Amino acid sequence: DRAALKAASKPLTFLFLAVFFRSAVQVCFAQFLALYLNAQLKLSLSVAAAVLTCYLTCGAVGGLLGGRLADRFGARRVIMASFLFSVPFMSAFFHTTGLLSYAMLALGGFVLLFTIPVNVVGAQELVPSQAGAVSALMMGFAWGTAGMIFIPLTGWISDRSSLGFALELLLVFPVLGLWVTSRIPKEVIR
Repeated sequence: DRAALKAASKPLTFLFLAVFFRSAVQVCFAQFLALYLNAQLKLSLSVAAAVLTCYLTCGAVGGLLGGRLADRFGARRVIMASFLFSVPFMSAFFHTTGLLSYAMLALGGFVLLFTIPVNVVGAQELVPSQAGAVSALMMGFAWGTAGMIFIPLTGWISDRSSLGFALELLLVFPVLGLWVTSRIPKEVIR
């Protein structure tokens, strides 16, 4: 039903871009974090893997909580709060050391990934007759595209500077995601 997709194309595009920007951070951190911790911070591989596991686990728990928060406060607010609050936590990870640094990373992942179920449900509410298509757009296509573009780009930037710099540079994307989400009318996604 292309007519249904066309009717919701503008808010769906903004929502897709929000997912794309979040996914750029999500997939690159998942791919490069253990390497950064081992190669640049000189942690053992087992400790680096444990930190990565903590980050991803906190993100999974965040996804569960994000759905509950969206039911209570609205999807748009949760998406915007996720983008707004993930940046300071994740930035603090690069500017602190030890357990505090890892706690900031875990909180950043927790808050950043609030939006995984929220974005999918928001897209399904925009185009209920095409729930499968918009779910694939939000999950598979946005994540896949972000990974195809930003994993090689992050690697390229890190080869020319440092992996820490390249990862921290990714934190511009939640700011862009916040702006894009603010463009979605409140009446379209509450």
